[in-house]
Amino acid sequence: MTGLKDRIKARIETEGPLSVAQYMSVCLGDPDAGYYMTREPFGSQGDFITAPEVSQMFGELIGAACLSAWRALGEPAEFQLVELGPGRGTLMADLLRMASLRPAFIKAARLNMVETSPRLREIQTATLSRSPLTPHFRNRFQDVPGGPLILVANEFFDALPIHQFVKTARGWQERQIGLSQDGELMFGVGTARLPDDAIPADLSSAPEGAIFETQPAANAIAEEIGHRIAEYGGAAILIDYGYLKTAAGDTLQALYKHAYDDVLAHPGEADLTAHVNFEALAAATVRAGAQALAPLTQGEFLLRSGLLERAGALGAGKSHSEQEAIRDAVERLAAPGQMGDLFKVLAVTNSGISFPPFDSAS
Repeated sequence: MTGLKDRIKARIETEGPLSVAQYMSVCLGDPDAGYYMTREPFGSQGDFITAPEVSQMFGELIGAACLSAWRALGEPAEFQLVELGPGRGTLMADLLRMASLRPAFIKAARLNMVETSPRLREIQTATLSRSPLTPHFRNRFQDVPGGPLILVANEFFDALPIHQFVKTARGWQERQIGLSQDGELMFGVGTARLPDDAIPADLSSAPEGAIFETQPAANAIAEEIGHRIAEYGGAAILIDYGYLKTAAGDTLQALYKHAYDDVLAHPGEADLTAHVNFEALAAATVRAGAQALAPLTQGEFLLRSGLLERAGALGAGKSHSEQEAIRDAVERLAAPGQMGDLFKVLAVTNSGISFPPFDSAS
């Protein structure tokens, strides 16, 4: 049993059951034992490998998209370049290497890394030590200065706390974590109910036991991004695994030592995530006055952005084994059944801005 698990049990004994959102928050963000505060979760030594760690091509093509956005915005002389949840800093390092092909972009950019983990800030600083821009670290997106904005978030929203509601005979009631008779963590149903006007019409016939997830934390940040873009102009590229249309389903999951784990088994030691509702995310940005373009799958986005061409250039003159590794990376990043379909890409801009490779407003 972890020390954090003991503290969670003591809190439940004193204060009562926790919502799923409260449980996720303490497991991931506890200052002393939270997963992102004490561990290096990314890469082969962590619990998962993100797209930037698969290949440099991912960050480079994001960089090309940022250059495209900057041109569409009229090449502002100064803008805020922002990454939410920068991981090891790999994506930003690759992005800046590509963006350096346009020195004026680098000169205009003010780099902001929104990161709360002191350990990850150290790693990001080391990763970017030879990059052309020095990062300014921010605890919250709201701390980023005003002005035109180009923002990237890869696997950021999936780690934000969600609420879960269970369909019962009395309506949709909040799912909670409490204690069993023998003192172990267990799921249960509380008295808090989801208001009728918050339930999508197509869920009215869901069977008892169905689970519906809401993501107020993610939507609030998306709305703030939309507000900034509507006020100052800008573009955001939001990449995560998730679904395009609101639906019932339990997507809360834990990863522990590169394997799926019981969500309640290793608080603070396992990564907790949930699939992102891209319909809700897009709607939040639109409410704030921004334009949400029709989402693409990660595979569509990368292939439209020139993944195959970049892979060919990267593999030219390389050994057979190196070319095979590049082909494997392309497959992992873009193929159906791998990251290509599971991950979605949402672009947000101010109204009227064209942003290839995205098509039109959703």
